[in-house]
This record gives sequence, structure tokens and C-alpha cells, in this order.
Amino acid sequence: QVHVVESGGSLVQAGGSLRLSCAASGRTFSDYAMGWFRQAPGKGREFVAAINRVGGITYYADSAKGRFTISRDNAKNTLFLQMNSLKPEDTAVYYCAAKTRVPEGSIWHQSSSYDYWGQGTQVTVSS
Repeated sequence: QVHVVESGGSLVQAGGSLRLSCAASGRTFSDYAMGWFRQAPGKGREFVAAINRVGGITYYADSAKGRFTISRDNAKNTLFLQMNSLKPEDTAVYYCAAKTRVPEGSIWHQSSSYDYWGQGTQVTVSS
């Protein structure tokens, strides 16, 4: 069993920055590929970014490229999402997800691929 908990969501003005964190427990963190997703009101869950087990490979949705950075600290069992130049359309609940039993170099962008999810953290960007 893997347990992940997001934090860092807040209300921020357009153009501002936030750093989300996701603390993981239950198994060796470096065994998981990780991802960030988001869900805006009335919309489906959307892929944001993904990272492989050791952190050397990342992948972003077009909406996140150039503004968001996903990273991980395996020594601290923590996943991060640095979000810069935030826009009102970034407003959503942000979720982190873990996928176990994966090759070291793999990344995953489909929500159905992930095994464990957190409860989410709210990000609101005001115009």
C-alpha cells in the first residue's frame, strides 16, 4: 500500500508562483513513477506532469510546458510541482499519483495507469 498526501495549494494572483508537495509513504519511494494531475470544476481529470523513478526523465502537458517543473527528492520521499506564471485557467484541485512496479526509465501520462492517488490540494488563481 502506498499513501500520498498533497500540500501547498493556495489562492494566488495571476502571474504568481506556487510550489506543491506530495509526501509519500508505505514503500520505497524510488520504486514509483509519479505524476501530477488536476481537475477543474465541471471538467475531467487532466494530466499535468510526470517523472520517472529516479527523476531524470520528465514529461509535461502542453499547458504546463515552460511554466511548471516537476521534481522529486527520493531521500525525502517527496514529489514537487513548481508552478510559475500562473493563470486563472490553472485553477483546479491538483492531485499527485504513484505508479508501482515500473521500469526505471518509464513515465506515464494517463490517469488510468496510476495505482495510488492523494486527496488533492486546491489551487486558485485570481485574475
